[in-house]
Amino acid sequence: MERIESQVDRSADEFQQNASEMLLLVERLHDSLRMATEEGPQEQIAKHKARGKLLARERIQLLLDPDSPFLELLPLAGWEQKGMTLGGSLVAGIGLVEGVECLIHANVPTVKGGALNQISVQKSARLNEIARENKLPVIYLNESAGADLPQQSLVFNYGGAIFRDITQRSKEGIPSVTLVFGNSTAGGAYVPGMSDYVVMVDRHARTYLAGPPLVKMATNEDVDDETLGGASMHAHTSGLCDYLAHDEKDALRIARAIVGQFRKVPGIYGQLKPSPQVEAPLYDPSDLLGIVPVDVRKPYDIRELIARLVDGSRFFAFKPLYGETLVTGWGKIHGFPVGILANNGVLFSEAANKGTQFIQLCCKQNVPLVYLQNITGFMVGSQAEREGIIKNGAKLINAVSNSELPALTFIVGSSYGAGNYGMCGRAYNPRFLFTWPNSKLAVMGPDQLVGVLSLLAKQKEGEKGRSETKLLDLDQLKNRIEAESDAFFGTSRLWDDAIIDPRETRNVAGFCLAIIERHRPQTNEARFGVFRM
Repeated sequence: MERIESQVDRSADEFQQNASEMLLLVERLHDSLRMATEEGPQEQIAKHKARGKLLARERIQLLLDPDSPFLELLPLAGWEQKGMTLGGSLVAGIGLVEGVECLIHANVPTVKGGALNQISVQKSARLNEIARENKLPVIYLNESAGADLPQQSLVFNYGGAIFRDITQRSKEGIPSVTLVFGNSTAGGAYVPGMSDYVVMVDRHARTYLAGPPLVKMATNEDVDDETLGGASMHAHTSGLCDYLAHDEKDALRIARAIVGQFRKVPGIYGQLKPSPQVEAPLYDPSDLLGIVPVDVRKPYDIRELIARLVDGSRFFAFKPLYGETLVTGWGKIHGFPVGILANNGVLFSEAANKGTQFIQLCCKQNVPLVYLQNITGFMVGSQAEREGIIKNGAKLINAVSNSELPALTFIVGSSYGAGNYGMCGRAYNPRFLFTWPNSKLAVMGPDQLVGVLSLLAKQKEGEKGRSETKLLDLDQLKNRIEAESDAFFGTSRLWDDAIIDPRETRNVAGFCLAIIERHRPQTNEARFGVFRM
């Protein structure tokens, strides 16, 4: 494969300005992530530790292998949403336990007792989807008061899917291990009830459908916590508890022993490592801060990004002289072969056709796809329509929809209109989707949207022949659209799996590809819908 020769001038004023502006966004990201790690008010944390209990992130750290990376998922879910907790009162991500890739799902008991709100339910649903698609065992570090009762109308109806998904994964041979550290009430009790393995901490774990006050109201029975649902009772009498742990560290040790047994299933579980001869890119990934403008309206050469993503900066371009606004080709990321589709401008018919053919070729080779989104959409106008932009764009979306190849999507700039669809946006089920802090996601850019509505409003005034109808408050509307297309607005609503530092793109992609590779079929018999010719 040929190497991409970078043309970046690090001393250029534009590079320096881009780097300065991008660093401000990266600092905003890290500040927000620090807030997400705080795990509640200090007084609640002090009380929790006084009981001899570990925090959620401390539990995760002790569970993971000492040298394991941890890809945290959806850390800013609920960010600045009224009535929601940052992260949904959950810490979740993927790491190695006894050499086995596991998805870890930990309640944060120091925030409202680990009660689940609407964001918690939505986050859990996405985590279940990731676990099932990638056949990842799930380890629940459980300590939850169940549903946040004031939000019951937002939680109850869809919350039951959390328990359904546990049983369906079990049916498919994807195990769940639940460690109960404290109170696990009502909905919190169903997680161990549905799991394959249950570990409970003696004298601390309590699991019941209804606590003593509700039992008293329902049956007039007076009963204490331990008798009703203590770990010892469940270990000796009900049988809900498979392993009774002396303390939290003992519970984490038992969990590691359970997961260690999964490695004995041939060809299914165990760490898959890429070739040790992996070449690093020729260029420093920190260059990305200066290459990519914060202002998504400013163009740049997406090949410069690819040069800092692929091994050895080697990239075998497909149709490099045709449909040049979509860069397509093959490379490796941390030793894993990939097909890359990357925007270098608006999508014309030629680019759409090229992307469609490229996806078909990748299906024949069974190569995972990586989409790098910086797209304003498909080309519009009379010439574009005569050239068949609708049917050609539909071909690309058809190929994206039906390829069945595992895909990673990174939104590294704008993601507007049907361009989001043609480049495997959230609605098209990529295995993982990450955004950069400068990214924008909307039907169209704020200026274009306001301009369209302004024209429509003026047209409506003219048709009425009077000027009584007030035109839209364009400045107010533009500000709202800009806020709603912001990366932090989107990650708060789970439109991505996380915002990442641009410099971490290669490592995040490599980690995800390692997870995908474990269960990637050796052949891919892709079937597509009708391609309109």
